[in-house]
Amino acid sequence: MNKSLKLIRIGNSTGVILPKDLLQSLGADTGDSLFTVRTPAGIEIRRSEPDSAFERQMAVAREVMMRRRKALGELAK
Repeated sequence: MNKSLKLIRIGNSTGVILPKDLLQSLGADTGDSLFTVRTPAGIEIRRSEPDSAFERQMAVAREVMMRRRKALGELAK
């Protein structure tokens, strides 16, 4: 998908207009946060932070460790 994006002035900053179909393909909507990632091919726009999958996995691991604290303590002996 090759699209031309328009830059507009927003106060002292510059913004970009994203077409509706591009937002839909990102799964994003007005008010959502998007993240840019530099790649060898250029810049990618993503809906989530690049390391958010790791953070979600760590949150699940912490929850399991809290629930199974006693069993993990016994295994550590």
